[in-house]
Amino acid sequence: MTHSDGWRLFRGDRLARQVTFPEAPPWRQFTDAANAPARQRPYLIGRAEADVVSAALHLRRPLLVTGHPGTGKSSLAHAIAHELSLGPVLQWPVNSRSVLKDALYGYDAIGRLRETHLRQEQGDAEPDIGTFVRLGPLGTALVPRDRPRVLLVDELDKGDVDLPNDLLTVFEEGEFEIPELSRLPEGQSEVSVLTHGSDAERVTVRRGLVRCREFPAVVITSNGERDFPPAFMRRCVRLDLPDPDEERLRDIVAAHLGEEALQGVEDLLHAFLNRRAPGELATDQLLNAVFLRKGGVDLDADGLLDAVLHRLGGAV
Repeated sequence: MTHSDGWRLFRGDRLARQVTFPEAPPWRQFTDAANAPARQRPYLIGRAEADVVSAALHLRRPLLVTGHPGTGKSSLAHAIAHELSLGPVLQWPVNSRSVLKDALYGYDAIGRLRETHLRQEQGDAEPDIGTFVRLGPLGTALVPRDRPRVLLVDELDKGDVDLPNDLLTVFEEGEFEIPELSRLPEGQSEVSVLTHGSDAERVTVRRGLVRCREFPAVVITSNGERDFPPAFMRRCVRLDLPDPDEERLRDIVAAHLGEEALQGVEDLLHAFLNRRAPGELATDQLLNAVFLRKGGVDLDADGLLDAVLHRLGGAV
């Protein structure tokens, strides 16, 4: 393939210039022309794996998805929400500081106190406590609805060792209490609070209790960094996503970039397969390389391919 110098947006020559940015890769486009959310990205899954998802949905059990980085664990939640028309995915990215309460709801006590003092000074009525309560992603997923929402609990294995056990009661009972609301007097038993997410709305909480009508479609991802307690595992349906083989990789490239993208990229596919060890490369790295090649980028020059197909583990 003949490469030109035109793909270089940044040249490091300290000369200011106006450049036209090329179209972004499909998986890095966040809005369309109407400023609406980007279209659902293609998601390929085998029949056996899809059946495990269906089993979890039938059983109303969380789906615990494991696999190496880039196998599509998080994307599965979005594929489920899209295919079953369940609305935007509610996402809870877990880290070492995550606690269950943050996923259930937040209460701005300081903000309420400040607003109360201000209104007292002005002779106005106290503010509604619901103004200072907002449901988190898990709390929003448990709001009673006729159809479930999809909740993505991303990388649970990065959380505190006790977090999976903390989730057990909520998953088993399908409900949780907001003490700040349950302690209110009888005349304030119904409080309107804001939900989480891009489609946030106000919902009524009665006596501080939020209880689902349909258990949400919960997708929990794990990179296998540690084991979970047996009691937690017993309540989940397990799905291990395998690394895609050569045929599946071709299908993924074609789904994201079109069948024509498979022309002239055999060397990239073979380089990816030769470099890949379990957990060392992710599928989206191959997509990045193919996208750049189709855009006229010379990946053989100055170690650029190594920068794109870099291993994920070990020291940088």
